[in-house]
Amino acid sequence: MDKKTTLEMIAAISNANGVSGFEDDVVAAIRPYAEGLGETHMDRMRNFYIRRQGNTGSRPVVQLDAHSDEVGFMVQAICPNGTLRIIPLGGWVTHNIPAHKVWVRNRWGKYIPGLTASKPPHFMSEAERKAPLDMSHITVDVGATSREEAMEVYGIRIGEPVAPDVTFTYDENTDLMVGKSFDCRLGCAAILKTLHTLQGKDLKVDVVGACAAQEEVGVRGATVTSQVIKPDIAIVFEGCPADDTCVEPYMVQTAIKRGPMLRHVDARMITNPRYQRYALDLAEQLNIPVQEAVRAAGSTNGAAIHLTEKAVPVIVIGVPVRYAHTHYGMSAYADFDNAVKLACEILTRLDADTIANF
Repeated sequence: MDKKTTLEMIAAISNANGVSGFEDDVVAAIRPYAEGLGETHMDRMRNFYIRRQGNTGSRPVVQLDAHSDEVGFMVQAICPNGTLRIIPLGGWVTHNIPAHKVWVRNRWGKYIPGLTASKPPHFMSEAERKAPLDMSHITVDVGATSREEAMEVYGIRIGEPVAPDVTFTYDENTDLMVGKSFDCRLGCAAILKTLHTLQGKDLKVDVVGACAAQEEVGVRGATVTSQVIKPDIAIVFEGCPADDTCVEPYMVQTAIKRGPMLRHVDARMITNPRYQRYALDLAEQLNIPVQEAVRAAGSTNGAAIHLTEKAVPVIVIGVPVRYAHTHYGMSAYADFDNAVKLACEILTRLDADTIANF
């Protein structure tokens, strides 16, 4: 898969609407790029599996993980004036939500445009201007002028998903990608790119890719995929929040254009130190740029996978994403590419003895 095709794949997966619990369109965007890679399957939760062609069923199993959902919202109520009350799905900072374009799915399954809105400053009291913005004061406006019009003409109903409206772009001169849901559609693309790169190559492990649903609401999909796959070892691809614009220089551990990030710890997983060191040493040996991070908060699907059955060694290979959990993300293609390179190099070397040493 060349760079042009890879970018087309990333764009298609990034642009797909798929907030937690509503990942159908994301799976539809992933499917064409999984053709020829092996047996595919989607479960009732909308987790999507790719069992690599050439798996024997008698070798150690490597799970390649990423999550397909994105942070977004759900329609909670329809106001008398036709605007929509919403609740967040996944972690948002409230003041980042208003004044953005969104897509609202209606009763006919069509995504229609809307705007996130809050009370205009012209009509705020001094106290309201100074008060922190509360989620209950944010609405989505699709253009309706009454509750009846919102329901009957626009097809709005409660319980429907609301996703950011952002279109992927890439600048060859700066090597920067800008789009939505890089956390973790870049990971889904990395699974596909890794499997394409290794197509036809002899491995000493079986590989199963899984694009898991509902990570943003508590790693729910990976809790299922890890039980289905029963891995002996795993690689979790993530779109990790970049820190290079918001911390002291000496604390920067997830900068864009410095390679993928391998985290030693987060709130829900201490990375297997032997597997982590193996990956870091291999990257150094092969001159693949990587970063190391120690995180006191946050988590990934590794939280569920590493606690599966026999205890699974897991590493997280994270592509740095500036402004994750907002409408827009910014990432460097080179970081994505190096994440895939490292995963491929690990997979070509893994065997039963190596895994046993972890």
